[in-house]
Amino acid sequence: MRPTDELSPERQPGDGVELSLRPRRLGEFIGQESIKDNLAVFLRAARQRGEPLDHLLLYGPPGLGKTTLAHIVATEMEAPIHVTSGPAIERPGDLVGVLTNLEAGAVLFIDEIHRLARPVEEILYPAMEDQKVDILVGKGPAARSIRLDLPAFTVVGATTRQGLLTGPLRDRFGIVLHFQFYGEDALFEILTRSAGILGYSIESDGAREIARRARGTPRIANRLLRRVRDFAQVEGREVIARDIADHALDRLEVDDLGLDRVDRAILRTIIEKFRGGPVGVETIAAALGEDAGTVEDVYEPYLLQQGLLQRTPRGRQATQRAYQHLNLTVPDPGETPRLF
Repeated sequence: MRPTDELSPERQPGDGVELSLRPRRLGEFIGQESIKDNLAVFLRAARQRGEPLDHLLLYGPPGLGKTTLAHIVATEMEAPIHVTSGPAIERPGDLVGVLTNLEAGAVLFIDEIHRLARPVEEILYPAMEDQKVDILVGKGPAARSIRLDLPAFTVVGATTRQGLLTGPLRDRFGIVLHFQFYGEDALFEILTRSAGILGYSIESDGAREIARRARGTPRIANRLLRRVRDFAQVEGREVIARDIADHALDRLEVDDLGLDRVDRAILRTIIEKFRGGPVGVETIAAALGEDAGTVEDVYEPYLLQQGLLQRTPRGRQATQRAYQHLNLTVPDPGETPRLF
């Protein structure tokens, strides 16, 4: 169908496109079948008991649906959701203000929960375990502690780095769900659904090509779809086919494995500047002018998953597959990699 300026019911003025592409119910959520099946049981049991869902921790690489699932939990429980993040809660008083304004059964979604300050975290412990919060009134010798009762509520925490959570905080989550990268079939379904919401028809070959280059991540798949749609629209194409998807993705410098310019720059830096490694992530980041945390959290997981990079006790090392993908020869000792 030809795109028009008329908004569909799911694309009202003021709605962000990313938000409109998010599923709103668990049945609409595509992929992560084990997570969905188990969470459906937990949600149904909580509704049958008339209780809030137990505290829920979602962890995994960025862009896999943790925030979406938090909103789905609130929708399925017919509960209001309050959204914040670890870096946004700087002082214990900030968290106390959030907690004392929660409704009964509410969902408190804390993104990047591993970045909560330790004093803030300690306020959260009794709130999660006993629905109570301690506040200090007054200063000096006249100061006294008051314990306030809170309504029963659910904390949904999301993190890309579960290992940075403290033990006491992690142990207070009754449900822990691990998100994994999506397969091509699941991404194909997501892209087909998203294209319909965006008002474009997409051929199966076009959807498959985008899915193949989307790094197993729905957020990236939807981002690439929007950019491919732009190319199709400018060229007057009514349908996203394989050829326009290929053309657009090549223009975006996304290769057949889904690597973008930065991914390839990381591999080339390791190979050409540090003889294939091993080299530390801080050194790689400095050579690229990138943040070390960004390299480690955003780019490295997919390179590891694809077998292009390996971690060793001495640092990161490029694999033989990385050389092959970049059309570089694997050097003998004393040689420098050269282009074919």
